[in-house]
Amino acid sequence: MQAMAPMVGCPLRRVHNLAGHGHRRQPPATMPAMMPTSALPSARSPFGDHLRHWRQHRRLSQHGLALEADISTRHLSYVETGRAQPSREMVLRLAERLAVPLRERNALLVAAGFAPMYQARPLDHPDLAAARQAVDLVLKGHEPNPALAVDRHWNLVAANAVVPVLLAGVAPWLLQPPVNVLRLSLHPEGLGPRLANATQWRDHLLHRLQQQIAATSDAQLQALHDEIAAYPFAAHEGHAHGPASPIAVPFELDTDHGRLSFISTITIFGTPVDVTLQELAVESFFPADAQTRDVLERLGRTP
Repeated sequence: MQAMAPMVGCPLRRVHNLAGHGHRRQPPATMPAMMPTSALPSARSPFGDHLRHWRQHRRLSQHGLALEADISTRHLSYVETGRAQPSREMVLRLAERLAVPLRERNALLVAAGFAPMYQARPLDHPDLAAARQAVDLVLKGHEPNPALAVDRHWNLVAANAVVPVLLAGVAPWLLQPPVNVLRLSLHPEGLGPRLANATQWRDHLLHRLQQQIAATSDAQLQALHDEIAAYPFAAHEGHAHGPASPIAVPFELDTDHGRLSFISTITIFGTPVDVTLQELAVESFFPADAQTRDVLERLGRTP
């Protein structure tokens, strides 16, 4: 899915265009939230508001967080209410105990009066060359099976040369950047009508989104969840209420080459200290049956 024609399979870089330069249709308006999550405090909010948000989001009492961070409940209360100013070390300790993502740790530091600690460099930055090469190797090395890289909002970052095989018939507006992989895979004008296990795959992706929202408190992910949950789906597949695979939820797609069935793995960087790398994920798809394997091997031999 890197620029879906000429750029697919190219070295990892920002996607420019997936379907020419035609009119870009806007995604449908999002529906009311199905699983509300409290909004992150604004950039100008005091540190105590940020801390309270993350503590409550993690469902911790002041006493519970104080125990985790090895400080007194009274001092934590003073920090939350603005009666005490935390040190930089304290901010980082609390963020670590609350498992706050790196992007939001920067916001905590700024709210407390300190400089951000974690950079958010683009993937084509020279400092990220080793990481970019690692992603390129994973994508290219996974051929003839499809693989793609996405950012924290499931926007496409890069993909290998096999991914376009899956996209025949997709509405061009869905291939205009930024390409959202979840919208593309479930939208009625995307791959949605061709999913052989549409209800099962949709439920699986919504559950993954719920897990991300719980971890990040990201309002944009919440909006994406609500949009996808509102798509019309008919439970027409035979295994809508039961597993089609004994090991994992498959991605089953009807294509010009027949029905293809995949299972997938997700790869992330293990110890990132850069915001971009923490938010990057590579999803690699593997054939779940012999027919899919044979089709992909045959396509891999096609010039």
